[in-house]
Amino acid sequence: MKIIKMSEDLVPLSRRQREVLGLIVVCVFQFMFFFAPVLAAEAVAKEDVVKIGVMNKSAASPIVAALIEGAQSQSETALELPYVGIKPEPAPELLEIEEPAKKEPEYRVVRTSTHSMTAYNSLAAQTDSTPCITANNFNVCEHGIEDTVAANFLKFGTKIRIPELFGDRVFVVRDRMNKRYTDRVDIWMLEYSDARKFGVKRATIEVLEEVE
Repeated sequence: MKIIKMSEDLVPLSRRQREVLGLIVVCVFQFMFFFAPVLAAEAVAKEDVVKIGVMNKSAASPIVAALIEGAQSQSETALELPYVGIKPEPAPELLEIEEPAKKEPEYRVVRTSTHSMTAYNSLAAQTDSTPCITANNFNVCEHGIEDTVAANFLKFGTKIRIPELFGDRVFVVRDRMNKRYTDRVDIWMLEYSDARKFGVKRATIEVLEEVE
């Protein structure tokens, strides 16, 4: 090579030194022709990416913008698919099972009669030592609904209505009164004040039978 020849004329070199010098020259030329352009392209790409982050994608070169968009789409796909090649199926929605509405029983009136009406509470002074327990062992306090009556002339479990006083409310015979009250209906109430306010009334009852 001319460069090596010139170096031999200027500075006397041994064969070993000439080989090392030639290798250095080859490396320098290789770096200049191959690696320098690549580094320059990477620098331009980085500059375009910074411009995109600060300004807009249109500021980048078309090639770099396309590469960035491809990388973004791949990253979004990776987020959607936690397992490569397997797309998870959406979990089936839980179906709300609606229970059928409980059908209210239908009744027909078997007979009607007119009686004196009073009211009472679960108090020992008005009943006995177990004021919450009726004559047929029903716990009215635990039940807590004002649908119990005491009547000596009707069987336990008989259902009645008192339309003049309580409209369509259905009462059940669950208790008894003092034996001397053969023709009276005593209505159980939660509050003492309500029973006292009710006093004594006279009204017609409807004895009911459930329609099958």
